[in-house]
Amino acid sequence: MPSALDLGATAVLACYPSFCRQATPLPLDHGGFSGTALWHIDGSAGSFCLRAWPPAESWERMRFRHRLMVTARRAGLLFVPTVFAALDGATAIERGGRLWDVTEWMPGRADFHQHPSSGRLETAAGTLAQLHAVWRSVPCERTGPCAVQRRLSLLEEWQHLLRSGWRPRWETADEQLRPLAQRAWRLLPSALEEVPRLLQRWRDDAPRLQPCLCDLWHDNVLFDGDRLGGLIDYGAVKVDRVAVDVARLLGSLVKDAADGWRCGLQAYRRYASFSADDEELARALDRTGVALGAANWLRWLYQEHRSFADRNAVARRLAELVERLQGEPAG
Repeated sequence: MPSALDLGATAVLACYPSFCRQATPLPLDHGGFSGTALWHIDGSAGSFCLRAWPPAESWERMRFRHRLMVTARRAGLLFVPTVFAALDGATAIERGGRLWDVTEWMPGRADFHQHPSSGRLETAAGTLAQLHAVWRSVPCERTGPCAVQRRLSLLEEWQHLLRSGWRPRWETADEQLRPLAQRAWRLLPSALEEVPRLLQRWRDDAPRLQPCLCDLWHDNVLFDGDRLGGLIDYGAVKVDRVAVDVARLLGSLVKDAADGWRCGLQAYRRYASFSADDEELARALDRTGVALGAANWLRWLYQEHRSFADRNAVARRLAELVERLQGEPAG
């Protein structure tokens, strides 16, 4: 029996041109960790992605996201998915308490870790720089908290949680996740102690902000051979420092490898400016992001008790964070 979301998907597609309805939408069992639901539509007219955004998603954020994607496509950046309009001209539909949209299904696989190369790394970093260069001219509000302030706020929230007496209850933990979570718990105090020192230099400055992806990690970078097929998932876009995207990309693809960072930064600088200060900030954001990412996962799993459809994906993400916290494979 179709689920409520599957029935909603059929109703939403009825609001789109017929070429979006030439095949039955195939529900996917992965939509990231945000609560997004995805369907793949593969028909004679092309391949499309139908997405039901989390219930908290707003029209304001949806319009901003689509404006950025459309601007990039018009600038010739074909690695950004096309956003399709419904029959009434709108680029999103509201149904069942969610916003929905249809975008191009991008070719390729997120397989950099399986097939790493300097050429692929240069392509990914150069592609990001091209996107930043185009988005730099997009009119938008350029004030507000950036990654530095957000991370310091997350640290304060974590410290407040610990001061309240909260501790993970390991007896309720998933057996697959428990060993990784316990190792993260043991490694976190020393890692989090570094966060204020690493970010202090940028705490009170007035940065130049522009639209950024803010969640550009390994699984959102698709390769078709050595060609970059697409950058996907624009759900976290916001105005920020470009260093946050560089940190997220390089930290996810090459982790702490000095040669990898050097290669990626050189490729980025072929298309967009990136100062020595930007580089220092990117490295600080990478290191603090690992520690705070591990803390977030412990809070989500054992304090907020969030459920995730793909527990294997959660285990992989937590294992990557633990590996980087301890400086050796998590095993």
